[in-house]
Amino acid sequence: MYKTVLDYFEETVAENKEKTALIHNNETCTFETLMMRGRKLGTKLSEMLPQSQFSPIVVLLPKSIDSVVADIGILYSSHVFNNLDIKTPIQRLENILKQLKPSTVITSTKYSALIDWGKYQMKVVEMDKLEYGAMSVDDAILQENRAKLIDTDPFCIINTSGSTGTPKGVVLNYRSFFDFMAWATETFDLCGDEIIGALSPIVFDIYDFEICLMMMKGATIVLLDSSLAVFPAKLLAELQEKKVNFLFWVPTIMVNIANMDLLVKIPLPDIKTVWFAGEVFPTKQFNYWQKHLPQAVFANLYGPIEITLDCIYYIVDKTFADDEPLPIGIPCNNTDILLLTEEDKLCDRGEEGEICVRGTSLAMGYYNNLQKTETVFVQNPLNQSYPELIYRTGDIAAYGEDGLIYFKGRKDSLVKHQGYRIELGEIEHEIVNNLKLVSNCCVVYDNKNKCIVLFYEESGVTELEIRKALGTSFPRYMVPTVYHAMDELPRNTNGKIDRLKLSQSI
Repeated sequence: MYKTVLDYFEETVAENKEKTALIHNNETCTFETLMMRGRKLGTKLSEMLPQSQFSPIVVLLPKSIDSVVADIGILYSSHVFNNLDIKTPIQRLENILKQLKPSTVITSTKYSALIDWGKYQMKVVEMDKLEYGAMSVDDAILQENRAKLIDTDPFCIINTSGSTGTPKGVVLNYRSFFDFMAWATETFDLCGDEIIGALSPIVFDIYDFEICLMMMKGATIVLLDSSLAVFPAKLLAELQEKKVNFLFWVPTIMVNIANMDLLVKIPLPDIKTVWFAGEVFPTKQFNYWQKHLPQAVFANLYGPIEITLDCIYYIVDKTFADDEPLPIGIPCNNTDILLLTEEDKLCDRGEEGEICVRGTSLAMGYYNNLQKTETVFVQNPLNQSYPELIYRTGDIAAYGEDGLIYFKGRKDSLVKHQGYRIELGEIEHEIVNNLKLVSNCCVVYDNKNKCIVLFYEESGVTELEIRKALGTSFPRYMVPTVYHAMDELPRNTNGKIDRLKLSQSI
């Protein structure tokens, strides 16, 4: 019985010792070397922290082979890894440390001086100072650690935005990753031949999935620096050179590539599977990708951080018009989706309701934040017979006539304005995709002044022109009243437009 990802990993390594596990720029690492480094680091951490288990160890490193070794070493020590973003402001990093109270940080000489780790009673391991040749493996201590683990123990912690300014640490366990991997393997026939173009930052759950696909199935990860997103042509050239055949990306960069018509100039004949998630992929730009990669299987995935990876999916196996929305589809295997009305009743077809999730994919909750956990991980209102938690996502969806689930927007982006119920995302979609006035925009609601506010990236169009164009599409109450042109909209670490930051700026 396999209880941890390491159980799968060691079996994978036995069959793929000399196979390349990781590629980063011109550096490579075989499966055997990766396991050796992970076991040596795991031994070192176990000796440093002999009396503790399951406590968080934070990783403050750029995406690299070292960052993967750090995570695997933490797993070998039977602790829980939490990856931090090196670009995060110091105050925010310190807020995370105060919340998680980690025992140790794994970093490098370059980043270790950013924070006074001793102030938080943390030990420091600098990866660039490790000499693996001089380090040993203590099989007894590693085995003793592993023997105490069960599959519902924490695997990792992922930080997500908090309304108070302090990120919440979402705790995901081994079993939920096993479940997702089983579904993914069965549905997409994943077999270990995947060469993954890993663009997501190390703080994102997609990165954790990519590590699991490598450890559990023997896939190869090409670690793509996030800076490549600014240079889409270089990014595609890297995919082409490394013969990447599997992508799991947030749509933003894919939209930019479509708008620049780059797949004509830099074709990707090796791509077999494309997953996208995290935000709505405009259908016009999606159709561009599907047209230029006819050999690939495309899947739209949905799931908040509080669900392990994703819980709803749709394999796009038919043609959609540019102005048709893509469905998010059906529940992943062993996951149930409840669309609940405001009265906690199941929605009828066509009726909009909140997406609520039940099953083993649910996170364990927020680390050191029981109060917040209990507000969104709640008793299933449809079950009064025994304890059963569901997660309330705050997202709104509806079943279409085809029986598929269609995403409608955030509960907090559905506003009541002048007595009318308005989905702010509908205004954004009209501006960018239908009217093509600007390349990126974000619409927020100013509750204090009761007005709709539009932030958009400067493209030469005037406020008056936007107003007039929207006036032909929407009734007057849906047309924004306040406009802010920006050189570039702010982004969070996942590459999405930082809606919270814009909301707080009004």
